Parts: sequence; C-alpha cells; structure tokens
Amino acid sequence: MNIKLLFIISEQSLSQITPLFPSFKSKGWELIIAHSLDNALKIVKKDNPFLIFSEAQFNEFSSLNLLKAKEKDPNFPDVIVLSQKGSAQEAKRFLEAGALDYWLFPILWEKVEIVVEHSLKKTKSSEEKDTKKDLLENNFPFFIGEDKKVKRAIALAKKIASSDVTVLIQGESGTGKEVLARFIHAISNRKNKPFVAVNCAALPVHLLESELFGYEKGAFTGAIHRKLGKFELANGGTMLLDEISEMDLGLQAKLLRVLQEKEIDRLGGTYPIKVDVRIIATTNRDLEEMVKNNKFREDLYYRINVIPIHLPPLRERGEDVIILAQYFIKLFCQKYSLPIKKLSTRAIKWLKEYSWPGNVRELKNYIERGVLLSDGEVIELEHINLEDFNENEFEEEYKIVESGKYNNQKISLDFLSKESEILPLHEVEKIMILKSLEHTKGNRTRAAELLGISVRTLRNKLKEYKERGEL
Repeated sequence: MNIKLLFIISEQSLSQITPLFPSFKSKGWELIIAHSLDNALKIVKKDNPFLIFSEAQFNEFSSLNLLKAKEKDPNFPDVIVLSQKGSAQEAKRFLEAGALDYWLFPILWEKVEIVVEHSLKKTKSSEEKDTKKDLLENNFPFFIGEDKKVKRAIALAKKIASSDVTVLIQGESGTGKEVLARFIHAISNRKNKPFVAVNCAALPVHLLESELFGYEKGAFTGAIHRKLGKFELANGGTMLLDEISEMDLGLQAKLLRVLQEKEIDRLGGTYPIKVDVRIIATTNRDLEEMVKNNKFREDLYYRINVIPIHLPPLRERGEDVIILAQYFIKLFCQKYSLPIKKLSTRAIKWLKEYSWPGNVRELKNYIERGVLLSDGEVIELEHINLEDFNENEFEEEYKIVESGKYNNQKISLDFLSKESEILPLHEVEKIMILKSLEHTKGNRTRAAELLGISVRTLRNKLKEYKERGEL
C-alpha cells in the first residue's frame, strides 16, 4: 500500500518536521506539504492521503475548517492536530470537532510511526472493525439506544481513545461510567495492556495509598515483603480511578505528582519509579462544587478534566428505557435457555414512568427478575416490580371461591356422579379452577400446580370469567 501523509503546516513550522524526512524516505512513505486550506482540500481530492497532520492555526488557516470538511465527507482521512503551545481547552475543542488526536511540537518520529502503523492495521483489517462494532453493540449494552447525549459521549470516547489524554467521566451511579472506561481502553492503543480499576471510596486513606503506590518490605508493621502498587501493575495500560471524588486531599497531591512527573514512590522506597499509565477517572459528584468548598484540589481537577464526558441518567433517555429492556430480555432469555418474552402494556408504561434512581444497573436487575418470574411469554408488571405487586385481585378471587358460589350456585362435585347432569366441558373447567383456588386459599401458583397448567393460563381464565361477569 502506497502511504501518503499530508502535512498542512506554516512555512515557519516547516523546520520542525524536516528532521523526519530521512525516516519517511526509509519507510517508503510519501510526504506531501500544504500551506493553505484550499491547497490541502485539492490534495485530499486528488491524492487521497492516508493521514493528515494539520497545524492548529497559522495566518488565516484553522484546523477547525479542515475538520468541518471532514465532517461532511465519510471518506475523508483522519486528522491529527499539531500545536506549538497547546492547552486543555484547545485539545478539547479540536477533539470534539473530530480530530483523531492532538499533539504538541516537536513531533517525534516514533509517535508518527506508531499512529501510521496503527491506522494501517485498522484499514487493512475489516475484522477489527467488526470486532469493535460487536464490542459496542453486544458487550457494552449500557450504550444501546438512540439518546443523543449518549451517542455524543460514545463518539467523543472513540475520538480520544487512541490518545493518552486523561478522561473524566461523570454521571449518576449505574449510568455506565466504568463500562465506558473499559470501552475506551478496549479500543485504544493500550488494549493489549492491563486495565486496572481502583474504587477510591472502598478503602480508607492509608490502605488506598499502599494499594496505589505499593510498598517496600519493612515500610510499616506487617509489611513483610515488597508489594507492587496498582500504578505499576497498570504500567503500559489504563488505570481507572473510580469515584475519585472520595480520595483524601493528601492523596490527591500524590496523584497530581504522578500525572505531572509520570513517576511514583513506593511507601518506604528510596527512589522514584517511572510509570506509563493512562488515567481515566469517574465520579457521581459535582467536582466543581467540591473545588469551591475546598473538598477537592483545584489543580488536580484541571489536570484530570482534560476530556470531560457526561453520561445522562436513564430517566432522561426517553425511549432508551424500552430499547434497553428489550435487549436485557433477549440477553437473559438466552442465558437461562428460555423462549424470548415480551413486555406487557402495563409493564412498558411503568418502565417509562419510573424514575430509575439506580439507572441502567437497576433496569438490568429488574428485567432479569421479570424473565425469571414470568411463566409465559409475557412479562407482567408484578414480575418486574415486586413492591408494586397488588394482591387485591387475588383476595377478591379468594373471597368469591371461599363463599362457595359460582353463577349463584353452590360449587359441587356432584356432577361426577352417574345420576348427575352432564355439563359442558368449559363449565367443568371453571368449577375445577374455582375449587382449586378454594383448596389453596387463593394461591394461584399452587392452584396452577394442582391443575397442571401454568400460572399465566390460570390468570387468563380468571380474567375471562370476570369479563363475562361470572366472578
């Protein structure tokens, strides 16, 4: 494959990439230079470059205009934005506009080589693309749906996944923050390296510090051997700091040093240890408000908030509730080897109206319950929400059968005698159903067992009798 790389760069910045020319030549990669947007767009149309490296802005040129052109053309090559000074705000602006990555000058050959080789593998391997699609659609169900905010979050995650930029994922408990963090890792250049998750709220400060940074033998009472910390275990990969808002202020200062210096100190250690870890942090709290109240370090907040991603609560996702519910029904029916079920009208109405304080995690649990408790093909409301279970209709039925009356006649088994009148089969069926409910004191499940039918069939029969005024 003939690799063509387009650099859109000012004449003043050209000297920054000239040292790379021999390396491009040895690789056999063709280098094309453009100094304006019009010229660059002509080159894209004519030469179809493999990747574009575009200086953020110079003279009247802005990479934002280039990214607008990319947005309109699905076949437009990926763009890596280059910047002389750079800032978190600028990085966020270009990444959200569609840039593949955001780099600072000087440009290192090793970095160019890695990104080109990685893009080349993606282009050649349609299987990898299919894997990523499957990864999103099947293994990350928290993100199934049509909500624009969720789609925007996924799009942003995909754009920044290949970079090493720090990500802050915010959202209520159960919205899928850790799932999104794992997704970012799974499609990043670090996907073959460790993904290490640490719950900052689960451990007291002294234990969390030793978990993160490790310790040397004899560092404290009980330290009988050296222990590697999570940062060392995640070296080369991704570290998830779950609920970072719960981290002690003193420990926050040490984390800030890791982010700035890319090194850690084991407890009791005598020298720093270099680590290469991509940080993803999550929180269900308002960090800006915590900064104002001096409960979270301002410098750390700005350091981790390079790429903020917000996941909306389920109650704000509209029809996604039903889409997700149907997905989970299919998932659990397959898991428990059951025929595919569907939701009743009442169940759908309740699912839409419920506030979902536990979000997608809570919905998943409710649907699993519904799949297991429903006997037939339909999942009723009482199968999903046990607290909403209404026993009134059961009590009414029991009162009817307890009175011993059916169609104003005493329920009797006299029809079984030889002298008795032969009754239609459907009337015999009614009598046996009511007798079974009388015997079980209104317990539908036990009555259905006695009759050898499903609870759903029994329920439908009783519904028919009520509609005909026979109960």
